[in-house]
Amino acid sequence: MKTPLVFMGVSGCGKSTAASRLAKTLGRPFQEGDELHPPANVQKMRDGQPLTDADRAPWLRAVGQWLEAHAQDGGIITCSALKQSYRDTLRAACPPLHFMLMDVRREELERRLAARKDHYMPASLLDSQLATLERPGPREPISIIDANDDADTTQQRVMQALGDIED
Repeated sequence: MKTPLVFMGVSGCGKSTAASRLAKTLGRPFQEGDELHPPANVQKMRDGQPLTDADRAPWLRAVGQWLEAHAQDGGIITCSALKQSYRDTLRAACPPLHFMLMDVRREELERRLAARKDHYMPASLLDSQLATLERPGPREPISIIDANDDADTTQQRVMQALGDIED
């Protein structure tokens, strides 16, 4: 069975790189979740303002709709999914869903964000994202991926986790 996947985590954790590489490798549909944000959300983030739950609600609905439409194909999408309630919303839209939490040390996140060019999410919002992140509970269907290393090493870890859930 092709399990629909959400690559999640804070900005700079490598979710877009890992998710797009996996989708290409497996020939599965891919969606960059940030592209589903309403323009007002993008502007708010550009202005260095953290999003509220109310801001995120239409975005999470759009992510859930995309997942539902691509459930049979094992669609792969990126979404920060920082709170359990956000993950619950996505699971309700697409019940066989599995999350891949890209876990990265703060120092590495800061390094990556400082090196980013042309991204609307400023490094100044890292603190608010880390404060919002609710680590998964033991009953959540989430694989925690050590994403501190290079993209190839991270991809090997993602493939191993995928093998564990799709056997």
